[in-house]
Parts: sequence; structure tokens; C-alpha cells
Amino acid sequence: MAEKISNSSEKLLLKPGTLWERSTHQTEYARKTGALQSIATDYQFIQQEDISFLVRSVSNLARKEKAQQQQKQKEISTGKYFDPFLPYEEDLFVSDISPTHFCLLNKFNVVDHHLLMVTRAFEEQDELLNINDFVALWACMQEIDGLAFYNGGKIAGASQRHKHLQIVPLPFIPDTDLIPIQPAINQVVYRNSFGTIPSFPFRHAIARIKITELDSPLVAAKVMLDCYYSLLETVGLSPDTETSLQPGPYNLLVTRNWMLLVPRSQEAFASIFINSLGFAGSLFVRDRTSLQLLQELTPMTILTGVGVTVISNQ
Repeated sequence: MAEKISNSSEKLLLKPGTLWERSTHQTEYARKTGALQSIATDYQFIQQEDISFLVRSVSNLARKEKAQQQQKQKEISTGKYFDPFLPYEEDLFVSDISPTHFCLLNKFNVVDHHLLMVTRAFEEQDELLNINDFVALWACMQEIDGLAFYNGGKIAGASQRHKHLQIVPLPFIPDTDLIPIQPAINQVVYRNSFGTIPSFPFRHAIARIKITELDSPLVAAKVMLDCYYSLLETVGLSPDTETSLQPGPYNLLVTRNWMLLVPRSQEAFASIFINSLGFAGSLFVRDRTSLQLLQELTPMTILTGVGVTVISNQ
């Protein structure tokens, strides 16, 4: 696929070694001003097969839901899409990343230092990722050892139309394994750097990739972009060369060592909504009723319900 490359894709505006310090400083400041409205949660683990699923119970979503309602009301009254990133809330600004992307704090974060990598010019969240997106992603992952992810469209858990990738530091919970699904990933048998996770009964594909071994923004971005396209094709979402729109909803998860892509069939299963973090083994429920339902159905049943069924060749 022909890829549109910015003339300044190679140039980074983010000074190496500064993102974490900027993030911690801006987090403290944004809390004081009230711009950052963290969502408190309780958590527990549900063991299923080789995965210890982290399940967070959200104690209060009132402020986030109020903000979403206000956004909808503005859109109804004006007849136009209200973009929270253009202009962005200045107290949430962390850093410029590149000529095409900047970094914000996630206003309604559950995990500290949850960052958004946002396009400067408006692009739809259901557009394919491009070389500039991966330049920005690589730059941030060089700075923060975390899980980066992309909710490809509303069905995949995207709450905003303006294209943005996200990254949360690892581990999700102090004094735990870096990521809940890592034991399952350790069982992958790769062929030519691609494979599947044995305990995932839904359509997906994973690739082995060593991001920190790539030392040039543009070279790294090209490697990551090629890997991304290969994963899309592997799961049956081959990109159309005539359009920038994605061929279907999906979740993309990226660490410094692997890239995982999961196509989606629906936003929620049994009233439990899933975004990319669900496929990393981190789930969210709204109340005790939802938690009990999740325990009864099991996390893997929920993930399978929002994923795409694997069709056997036998």
C-alpha cells in the first residue's frame, strides 16, 4: 500500500529522556487545577487458564458521563462534531511529539500517566494508522515502557472520533507481572515472527517485534507499519489500497516486544464494554452486578463474545 509520509516524519519535537518527567509534572499540575479527573477503582483478579485477569470496579463515572452528555448537547445544538482535542485543554498538555502529533494526559484516567498521542490535524478514529502515527508511537515507547493501544472505531471501544493512540505504563498494578496476558503470550509459537495465542479462542494475530532495537524514527515506523499491515491481512482485514478507512473495527496492542491485533464484532457482551485493555487482561465493570456477571460468564467468554469467531477448516 502506498503510504503518505510527512516531509518531517524523521524529525521529532520530543526531546529524548523528557517524556516521563513532563508527564509526572503535568499530572501533579492538572490535578491541582482540576483538569485531570481521575476515576477511582477497586480491583481484584480472576484466574482463567494461564491468565490472571485484572478486573477493576469503577466507583464513580458521573463526571465522565456528564462531560460526554455536554459534548452531545453541544453537537446537537450546533449540528457539528465537538472535538475535545481541537483545541485541547491546555492543562492536560504534556509535550509535542512530532510535527504531526502531540501528547496529552487522559482527562478521565484510571491508571496514572495514561497518555494520549493525538493528531494535530483532525483524522477519523476509523482511519488506518499511517507512518506518522507510528513515528509518534515509537518516540513515546522509547521513553516509557508501557502498553500502547489503539481502539479502531466505536465498536472497538473508541469514545472520541479524533484519531488518538494511547499508552499506559507497565505494570498496571504495582508489584505484579508487567501485563496479565504475558503468561499466555509466552506460549506462542512464532513462524516468521507471526503467531497466535493458544488460549485465545477468537480471531487474532500476534507478531514479535523489538521496538527498542530500532534507533531511527522513520525506519522504526516503517517496520511497525509493515507489521501492522501484515497483522490486518492475517486476521482478514486486508486494507483497501483506494481508501484510508479501515476495513473493519479492531483493537491493536503494542509493547516493546510484540504487536497484537484483534478484530471486533461488537462493543459489549452482556452489558460489559471492552476496549483494547480487555485483550491485555484488564477489564472494567460498573457495579457489583456486572462483576458477578463477569465472574459467572468468565472473562474469556466476554472477550470471545466481542471478538470474531474462528472458523475451523475441519
